[in-house]
Order: sequence, then structure tokens, then C-alpha cells
Amino acid sequence: MNVSVVLFTSDLRLHDHPPLRAAGEDRQVVPLFVRDRAVADAGFAAPNRLAFLADCLRDLDAGLRERGGRLVLRSGDVVDEVCKVAAETDATEVHMAADASAYAQLREGRLRRALEAVGRRLCVHDTVTTVVAPGAVTPTASDHFAVFTPYLRHWSAQSARTPLPAPRKVRVPDGVGSEPLPSRADLSGLSPALAPGGEVEGRKRVAAWLRAGITTYEDGHDDLAGDVTSRLSPHLHFGTVSPVELVHRARRVGGPGADAFVRQLAWRDFHRQVLAARPAAAHADYRTKRDPWRTEHTAREDVEAWKAGRTGYPVVDAAMRQLLHEGWMHNRGRLLAGSFLTKTLYVDWRVGARHFLDLLVDGDVANNQLNWQWMAGTGTDSRPNRVLNPVTQAKRYDPDGAYVRRWVPELAALEGSSVHEPWKLRGFDRAAIDDYPDPVVDLAEGLARFKQARGLD
Repeated sequence: MNVSVVLFTSDLRLHDHPPLRAAGEDRQVVPLFVRDRAVADAGFAAPNRLAFLADCLRDLDAGLRERGGRLVLRSGDVVDEVCKVAAETDATEVHMAADASAYAQLREGRLRRALEAVGRRLCVHDTVTTVVAPGAVTPTASDHFAVFTPYLRHWSAQSARTPLPAPRKVRVPDGVGSEPLPSRADLSGLSPALAPGGEVEGRKRVAAWLRAGITTYEDGHDDLAGDVTSRLSPHLHFGTVSPVELVHRARRVGGPGADAFVRQLAWRDFHRQVLAARPAAAHADYRTKRDPWRTEHTAREDVEAWKAGRTGYPVVDAAMRQLLHEGWMHNRGRLLAGSFLTKTLYVDWRVGARHFLDLLVDGDVANNQLNWQWMAGTGTDSRPNRVLNPVTQAKRYDPDGAYVRRWVPELAALEGSSVHEPWKLRGFDRAAIDDYPDPVVDLAEGLARFKQARGLD
């Protein structure tokens, strides 16, 4: 009987899985995940993501066992391990999802050459981790869209493929060796409130979101305290839910909330098509402003205060403390934290991007790096010099201070919007919150420094 290997990467699910479907139920399949040594060597094996990954792998294995199969786990170089498994089982094909990063593209090329050298075939499937494949829509004079609005127009005109059902049966060849599955219980350094992972958890969250959350998303997605967001980004990052299925199901719900949510999925695809065309954007300015950034070394005290949530600007500190506690941050908080670091403190965006990747359970090279560049004004933002004022933003998106009081308990006794400007308190009122720091920089001074550096003064 023919044998196929299905290499799982960031698509850890059984529902709507084109590589698994293409491998077929009429042949034996080796569902394989390789713990990639290069990921750890590059410093991307963050504890929060390793814990979520452990949940995902255990859930995937359980789903395969319900269908008569099991997950095969190996560790090492992905190309070497895939070739070993293919040789052990005499597999004729390897199926996997396409990816956008420079490393993923390099890995795919290496794997294709290694398999073809021994008469095996690599089948790479698009629209597994995206709705529209990178490069599927392009402007007339370029290989990718550099502006979101025209991209969204072309993206929306595409017909998303029909989601696929999960396989009813998976038959794995006998004797294929596997390492023990990891467990989050074996890991340390995790955010205390890290969410659970896995397809079962992801599909529960999708169902609850579509039933009770999505209708208010258009009006409430920027409400920091209300937290009217899907919180599906970790599941999208690990592929425990399908973006294609999400678009279909959201559009069936319909309405402004669904439209706004689908737009966020388009942003996700937008970043992937930018990264696929310009892989260097993961570490270099997409559109350089030749910024003489302050480095992590030269701005050490400011950076440490920002990471710890002790900048003296409550909404920024609340967002950073949420990141530490949950391994996740509200999107509006990400924008405020990013603007504050890069524009107000004038620190290199790569410092912030690295810190986020160290903690975010949804830490994704395309979304994380390009969103940081957007905020730094070196990316695709059409207004690269915009600066988000943390006080103005806090009063707009956390008007009664509930978000700040939730995450900055030192200020819990302050009433109303005064919580956003504690440095204005005097006497006994200020003494009552003496353990909360004064601002690390005056906003006007920070703005002046940024404008001078950008030649805007």
C-alpha cells in the first residue's frame, strides 16, 4: 500500500487540513511533527509558545487516535527527520502547508531537493494557514501590495476555497518510532494565565465567538476593558483553527461585526504576502527612515521600565503587565505599547519585537515584526510619523480606567479618568500611590526628540 507523510508545521488540526486530505484515506499516512532544532537555536522557542504547542500536539494526537492513527514526533533538523521517516516507511510523497517566512521557504527548498534526490515527491499546499496565498493577488507593477486598502479590495474579491471535513479514519504504518509527547507541566517560566491550546479548545472558542461575541466586534474591538476580541490569534498562529473556515463561518453570521473580523483576517494575510515578497522585513526596515534609534543598551533604564510595566503611563503599563501575566495583549494595547517604545522613547523597534516574541503565545514573525514596523513608521503605514498619545488614547479606549485598574493595582483606588494621569495628583493623594513611578519621560520631550530625529522639527 502507498504511504504518504503529512508534515504538520503551523497547521495543528484535523478539520480543514488540505495536506491530510490530499494524502488520502485509501493509503497509509504518517502524521509527523518535527521539533525543529533550528527554532531553538534561533532563540524562538519561548516557554509560552512551547507550552501551547505541547497542548496542541497532545490534542492532535488524541484526535488522530480517535480515528485509528497517532502522531509521530521527532526532534532535530526537519529535512533530515522527514527524509528518515520517508525512508523508514517507503513513503512516495510528503505533504505540507506553504509558509511565508524566509526560513520556511529555505526549509521547503531543502526538503524538496532532498526528497527528489531519492525519487520522492514534495507536495506543498496553499491556503492552509492563509485565506489567500501570498502572491495570489498582486498589483500591476509589483510582486506584492505595500498598502492594505487595495490589497483588501483584491483579497475580498477572491473566492475562498470550501473548508474540508476532518478525516474519518487515519491509518498509520506499524512500527514507526515516535518520541514521547511534551507536556506544559514540564516547562517553567510560563505566564501565570496562559491560555490552553489545541484544536478542541480552539473550536470551542470559535463557536462561542460566533455565537455571542462577533456581533459587537465592530463597535467594541478597541475597548480595552471590554476585551471584545476573539482571542483566536494563538490558535491561528498554531493552526488549530482554519482561517478559511473562519471566513466562511463569519460571513454566514454577517453584519458589521463579522465584516470587521474578516478584515482582521485579511490583515493577517496582508502581512504574510509582504513577508513572502520581502523576507528581510523580519529584521530590517521595510521602508527605512534612517533612524538613529536608541538601542537597548543606550536606553537600558527606559527599556527595563517598559518591559516591567513601570513607565509611569498607566495604560502602557497595564498593557505590558497583561503581556507578562497572560502571554497575550489586547490589540489596542499592542499599538500603544509599540508607539510608546518607538516614538516616545525612540527605541529601535527590534527591541520591542524581540520582547514580544519572548512572551506572546501568538508570537508570529509576519504579524509581530510587520506590526512593529507599522508602529515604528518603517513599515507599510501610510502615516509613518503618527504618534499615539498614551493619555489621549487611554481616555478614549479606557474612559473609566477599568483596564488600568485591572492590571495596575497600585492605582485601583483612583476614580474615573484621573487614573490615567496620576502624576498630576498632589499631597496625600500622590503619597497614597507612592509605589507607582513618575513618568520616565515627558510626552512633549519625547515628541520633540522623535521629530528632531526624523527631521520634522
